Amino acid sequence: MTAAGALTVLRPGPLASVQDLGRHGHRQQGICPGGALDALGLVLANRLVGNADGAAGLELTLGGCEIRFETSTRIALVGDDFGARLDGAPLWPGWSMPVAAGQVLRLGAANEWIGKTGLRSWLAVAGGIDVPPVIGSRSTDLKAGFGGHEGRALKKGDRLPLGLPGLDAARMARRAFGVRAPDWDQHEDGTVVLRVMPGPEFDQFTVASRELLWREAWRITPQSNRMGNRLEGPELKRKRSTDMLSSAVIPGTIQVPPSGQPIILMGDAQTTGGYPRIGVVIRADLWKLARAPLNGRLRLVEVDAAAALEAWGAQQQYLAHVSQGLSAAGWMLPAHNGTQGERHHAD
Repeated sequence: MTAAGALTVLRPGPLASVQDLGRHGHRQQGICPGGALDALGLVLANRLVGNADGAAGLELTLGGCEIRFETSTRIALVGDDFGARLDGAPLWPGWSMPVAAGQVLRLGAANEWIGKTGLRSWLAVAGGIDVPPVIGSRSTDLKAGFGGHEGRALKKGDRLPLGLPGLDAARMARRAFGVRAPDWDQHEDGTVVLRVMPGPEFDQFTVASRELLWREAWRITPQSNRMGNRLEGPELKRKRSTDMLSSAVIPGTIQVPPSGQPIILMGDAQTTGGYPRIGVVIRADLWKLARAPLNGRLRLVEVDAAAALEAWGAQQQYLAHVSQGLSAAGWMLPAHNGTQGERHHAD
């Protein structure tokens, strides 16, 4: 494999990994989809640097990282604002910026940001991170230890190859520009709003618990990770405590263990589970969950299938408007790029 360039991790922060749009269609083998927890963010970042939607980028958690670019390229950072700077110049989320060989991207220290602005950012580089694909994806499966860079989180000194960029020299050097970020639905107190459909075992919970699910604000505990967000709030109780057979779960599934404290499953979660599924966060809102800060608060709002489909359509319309604007401004987008909804999901 001949790389078109490279980047070097000078400091990875608490957790950085190579991620693309995931490893779909292998649930029957117990392989989770994984991939960028904010697929919308990665797609947007890739389009800003002329990549295909599914090109691999870096998922950065809680900032605190430094990355040196060993070749001239172009980058875009989407997600939470950790005070990112490229050799001292601000790099705003949702902006595309040219980079000269030797420049260093720095994101603010993690302990300065916990519980303030968010949790994760996604970095796209022109040409994508060119690690070898495993089972059709370059994503890192952290718990299984394969994919990405040596199947693990990034460490100081890691050197990652870059693919051939789809941009010509003039576009690579074009001055920085940005696009409008997607709507971030919050209450006035900063509580993140997630739309949720009732799950298969919703009716197994008491009436009082079902009402609490929608009425109360839930705190995201620090025990959360790429497998799931553990919530803290009032205890949710079932009408009868009975054993369950393991059933299929997907990212966004809200399980309730015996403690009564919900867990919202994320991209690296198991493919089956034995806890009752009280609800599922709609696909169009998973990006908000990926960015919601530790110790932040969530409000769950009940919706039906029609509303979930409408929300997904609105998200795809947003991406279509972004692409139309970029094309009108003379930006190059790969011809095979489609919407997120056109990706094949066989799970």
